[in-house]
Amino acid sequence: MPLLTLSSGTVHYMEQGKGAPLVLLHANPGDSQDFDAVIPALAQTNRVLALDWPGYGGSDVPADPGSMTVLHFYRVLREFITALALPPAFFIGNSVGGNAAARLAVESPHLVRGLVLVAPGGYTPHSLLTRSFCRLQGSGLSLSPRRFAGLYLKHRTPTANAMLQRAATLQSTPERVALNRAMWRSFARPENDLRQASTHIKAPTLLLFGKHDPAIPAHKDGKAALQSIPSARLAALPCGHASFAEVPELFLAQVQPFLAELGSTRHAIEEAGVQPIR
Repeated sequence: MPLLTLSSGTVHYMEQGKGAPLVLLHANPGDSQDFDAVIPALAQTNRVLALDWPGYGGSDVPADPGSMTVLHFYRVLREFITALALPPAFFIGNSVGGNAAARLAVESPHLVRGLVLVAPGGYTPHSLLTRSFCRLQGSGLSLSPRRFAGLYLKHRTPTANAMLQRAATLQSTPERVALNRAMWRSFARPENDLRQASTHIKAPTLLLFGKHDPAIPAHKDGKAALQSIPSARLAALPCGHASFAEVPELFLAQVQPFLAELGSTRHAIEEAGVQPIR
C-alpha cells in the first residue's frame, strides 16, 4: 500500500504494471478499488496508479472535511504528480476525478498525454433543478452515499456490488458524509464549470458517458463536453455512472485501442526524431 505525505495529509495509491504512467481518479464518494475490474488489463501495457482522494480509501480524512472543494482535489492531484516525478501521463477520471484531470490538461498540457473522461464533472448546463439538487446533496437532507450509489450504478457486477458495500460502510462515517456534502456544494460553484476552459485542451480525449446515468447524463453533459473539447470523441455505453465497474468489457473495448493509438503515435514521432509538442 504505497503512501505519500502531501499538504492535505497522507494519501494512499495503488500501483501495478510497467510502461507509460496511467493515473486513475475516482468519483465522490469512491476509492481506487472502484477500478478493480479493469486494472489488471490496463496494467498489461501501462504503469497504472490509482489514487485515493483525501478522505477516501486508505487516505487520511482532511482536518476540516466540510471545507473541501473540487479545487482542493485538483491541488492534491498536482502534488501527487510532483511527488512521484511522473513524466507526461495518461489520465482516466470519473466524475470529480474527470474534472481534476481535465483541469490539469487545461493548466499544464505538458503533463497530459491523453484523457479518458468518464462522466466527468464540470460540463453540466446548470439550471434551477440541478443547482437545487446540488444544494440538497450538500445539506443534512442529502441522500446517503449508499442510496445515491444505488441510483447511479445500473449493473450489479461484483465490482459494483463492492462499491455499494463501501458506500454503506466506509463512506458513510460522519467525517466522510461531511466531505461528500462539501463536494456537492462545490459542484454548483462557478469554478467547477470547465466548459469554457476546456476549449484549450490539446490532449486527445475520449469521453465515456452512461446512457442511463441519472447524475451526469450523456445527452446533456456528454454533448456539452464534446462541444467544449476540440480533440474529443464520445462513446455512450449502456450503463450508469461508472462504466469501468458496470460494463468493464465495453469500457476496455473503448479505452485500450485509444491508449494504444496514442502510444503508437508517440512512438512513431520519437522514432522519426521529431520532438513531441509539449
